[in-house]
Amino acid sequence: MSEDSQPVSKRPAWIVILKIVLVLLVLVAALAAGMVVGYVVFGKQELSDIWNWATWKHVFDLVFAP
Repeated sequence: MSEDSQPVSKRPAWIVILKIVLVLLVLVAALAAGMVVGYVVFGKQELSDIWNWATWKHVFDLVFAP
């Protein structure tokens, strides 16, 4: 390699942070959409039941029951 190669350009920090935030928002939206589809559409339950702690405790107990 020669020393005449071009320096690597760095992206501004705010662009990197913005991309991370956008990826996290997309993941949260996908999680919410998955809960709605799985619990409301396939399970034929009420939409408001998604946000009850007892619902998810019951699901956890079903999945990890001894």
